[in-house]
Formats: sequence, C-alpha cells, structure tokens
Amino acid sequence: MTVVYEDNHIIVVNKTASEIVQGDKTGDVPLSETVKQYIKEKYNKPGNVFLGVTHRLDRPVSGLVIFAKTSKALSRLNDMFRNGEVKKTYWAVVKQKPPQDEGVLENFLVRNEKQNKSYAYDKEVKGSKKAILHYRLIGHSQNYYLLEVDLKTGRHHQIRCQLAKMGCPIKGDLKYGFPRSNPDGSICLHSRRVHFIHPVSKEPVDLIAPLPAGNLWNGFEMDDNK
Repeated sequence: MTVVYEDNHIIVVNKTASEIVQGDKTGDVPLSETVKQYIKEKYNKPGNVFLGVTHRLDRPVSGLVIFAKTSKALSRLNDMFRNGEVKKTYWAVVKQKPPQDEGVLENFLVRNEKQNKSYAYDKEVKGSKKAILHYRLIGHSQNYYLLEVDLKTGRHHQIRCQLAKMGCPIKGDLKYGFPRSNPDGSICLHSRRVHFIHPVSKEPVDLIAPLPAGNLWNGFEMDDNK
C-alpha cells in the first residue's frame, strides 16, 4: 500500500492489483483494514479507527482509491460520487488497436450477479443501465496499445465490458475475452488519476498514481507527448 495523499479528512492510496477494497467471502484482509491499521499506528490512536469506503476498484485493477477519515468527508464524498463530481481517469492496456484513436462509447449494461459479469448492448434492454465513457489512444508498444479512459458513468465492470464490446478486451482479462491471464492474476487496468474539489476545504485535489512495476507499463511510446 502506498499513500498518495493524506490530510485530516481523506486518505488516497495506490492499490495493488491483488488487494480487495472491502472484505468479501474470501476472508482476505481488505485494503480498508490495512489503511485503518496504518492510521492507528501513525497517529497512535486507541480503539476503533473511523474509515469510510467511498468507492471500489475491482480486485484485479490497480490504482487510486479514496477513503474518508471523518464522517463529514464520507457523506460529502458519497454525494460527490453520486453526482459525478469526482473525475476518474484510467489507463488500460489492450492488444487490438481501437477502430478510432479517440471516441465515446455508449452502451446499455446488464449486470449478471451470479456470473459477476456485465453484458453490453447497443440498445436499451430490460434491466439495463446506460454506460458512457470517453477513450483516447495515448501510447503504443511493439505488442500493445495504451488507452486513456474517462468515465462518464460508474457501472459494474464498465470499462472492462465496454472496451471488450469494442473489440479491445483488456490484457489479462479472461472474463471479458482476453485469451491469456496475467501471471499475477491482475488485469492491465489502472486508476491513474482523480480530480475533485476537497469535500471539506473546497480546494481542488488532483492526484496521479504511480504505474504498476514492470516493463509492460513503462514500455510505451507516448503519443501527444502525454
């Protein structure tokens, strides 16, 4: 766990691909508990430490996760996420070059709880929710392409599902059609940047996550001097 930003009200950490944000049936120690322990030890706090989970990242995804350290920050951040006031930018590694270098994907997603998977449709169907994202090709290597993705809505597995629907499943994402898994069980999707107005101080916060270790992420020739 790497702390990217911290003040009295919020803490933002760079999650590794193997960590879960909140506890689940696996019984593995979630990132929220690790952060609580960090706060407890750093500030020598007795008893239970308050920590609010404001959003999640899928387990195989890496990058920035925002936690609230106070109830005031938690309720305001929850409203901000609901109202789309937290801008999140992701980087994704794909094998296929997208049909256009830049575009907006609009689909209707249906979540299958049993399979823990979403399905994308071109038209509205029963139980579907509209999903919108903007993508841009920002880099390339000998074997892969690097896409920057701005989410306009926050649906279950949205980026994974919509990129796969476009014909560009994310590297390592077997669930959405990539042929091979990554050795560490990750998928090459990284929550690279968050930008929002601080829920308490009202100052702008703009944070960038370091890239995962390894040659893959650092082997891209960047387009547009990005």
